[in-house]
Amino acid sequence: MKKLIVYDLDGTLAESKAPVDPDMATLLHDLLDVVKVAVISGGDWPQFEKQLLTHLPHDERLKGLSILPTSGTKFYGFAGTWKKLYSEDFTADERNKIINALKTAQAASGFTIQKVWGDVIEDRGSQITFSALGQQAPLEEKVKWDADFAKRKKMKAILDPLIPEFSVQMGGATSIDVTKHGIDKAYGIRKLRDQLAIPLKEMIYIGDALFAGGNDYPVEEAGVVSIPVRGPNETKPVTEAIIACLDPASSARAWKLA
Repeated sequence: MKKLIVYDLDGTLAESKAPVDPDMATLLHDLLDVVKVAVISGGDWPQFEKQLLTHLPHDERLKGLSILPTSGTKFYGFAGTWKKLYSEDFTADERNKIINALKTAQAASGFTIQKVWGDVIEDRGSQITFSALGQQAPLEEKVKWDADFAKRKKMKAILDPLIPEFSVQMGGATSIDVTKHGIDKAYGIRKLRDQLAIPLKEMIYIGDALFAGGNDYPVEEAGVVSIPVRGPNETKPVTEAIIACLDPASSARAWKLA
């Protein structure tokens, strides 16, 4: 029996930087009635509020929801209000080294960017994120910029020897996330295990970057059963199936309606 369902946010529950749609919000609310849920993303806490939390009913079911921003380097739980349980922040020297390395890798990669929307490099405290087209780039521009991840794989190959003490992962549609070495989504998963007393074998992870080098891949490497998806439209039927498996009443209702 699985006791915790863990999701990526961008590209899994919602399109990049977009809010979850009403159907997804309803599915998550229904899922929280039968099992604990967690969401891990490279985005910071304000992104979770904007994309996810303001679209969920504010009720007792939120006690079963854990939020892990910046690839699991922060952890929030709900007890009437949302409370931060930990944050693995960089020092000033670490920030400077990472930002300089990102600028060097971008220049050395050789690709040109005609237009950006917002900050290209964002300091999220416990994570520094490079977004090639800027943090506010339109989704249609983002999805076509690096659909095969080739540009970011080239940047990652340059970054890895420049900052070997840090973890460099690709996430979202145009981003590269840098965290402290060993602190990635697998770190967040283990924090979930410790905070919630749920073994890894009793979790399921759902994400859109479960390939080698993707920021979801460390979760699969950690031994968690993982389901790859290609966007919210694939996540919805997966979630419906999980609800049906974990909630016999839901299965019975679906059978009567069929």
